[in-house]
Amino acid sequence: MDILNILLSESFWAASLRIASPLIFGVLGALLCERAGVLNLGIEGIFVAGAMAGWMAVWLGAGLWGGVFFALLAGGALGLLHGILTVPMGLSQHVSGLGVTLFATSLSYFVYRTSLPAVSSPPRIEPFRALDIPILSDLPFVGPVLFQQTALTWLALILVAVIWYVMNRTPLGSALRAVGDNPDSVDAQGLSVYALRIGAVVAGSSLMALGGAFLTMSAFDAFFFGMVNGRGWICIALVIFASWQPGKALLGALLFGAFDALQVRLQTEVGALVPGQVFLMAPYLLSILALVIAARRADYPRALLTPWFKGQR
Repeated sequence: MDILNILLSESFWAASLRIASPLIFGVLGALLCERAGVLNLGIEGIFVAGAMAGWMAVWLGAGLWGGVFFALLAGGALGLLHGILTVPMGLSQHVSGLGVTLFATSLSYFVYRTSLPAVSSPPRIEPFRALDIPILSDLPFVGPVLFQQTALTWLALILVAVIWYVMNRTPLGSALRAVGDNPDSVDAQGLSVYALRIGAVVAGSSLMALGGAFLTMSAFDAFFFGMVNGRGWICIALVIFASWQPGKALLGALLFGAFDALQVRLQTEVGALVPGQVFLMAPYLLSILALVIAARRADYPRALLTPWFKGQR
């Protein structure tokens, strides 16, 4: 076994980026919600709904980008539900989020079973294929790692830059950060706290659903039960690791992707000597360790989890 050779191989980093892609969507979505002061524990169910909606739309003939649209729509609808329950109604964000996860997961499986009652294995779709950009994809190391990924991976990377710019360089981003820290000051300026928070939850949930759609439309070519496999919860943890910063969110997702890609290769190398479960839990243990270290200096949005009602101080 030569770990150094693994870490220096282009296939390892290409796989790391591929594994990190759905997490990037999910972390960015959770970041938007929490920056506006709303914790969204519906992320795991929204991942499932996005995976299901995107795959089903493509299977019915909507095309790949049509599948992306319907995944965004499904995530936005669930985000709107969570936003209404937690922002103007002020219900517990924990309870509402877990309820959205249960509802979205059950609804997805219900739609699947009622649409395909007699099918034992899900129909396959034609997923996004890796882009093969002339000249760039032939570059040594960088070519296979960056320029032979699918369009959704590129979209995830572009969104990191877009969200960083919006959050740090635009009035909308300033308002979103302010509503997560001090909603009274936002209200005093004549802006709608409700609209900003609900809008952030809807947009963030749409990105979460896109993370799920990546699984069925880019990583795999079908919808399977259990395919999300806790990725939503990992995203919630990575937001804290990232201290609510898009750039650090990308780093955290890549770190988890690298851990996951490494455990697959280590299983191949020494799988006969060490139980496979040790390798499977390794990315999660290492992520928890990184989270514990990073969380000690985390700068939480000060109004996170705090309901706000107009006219009450």
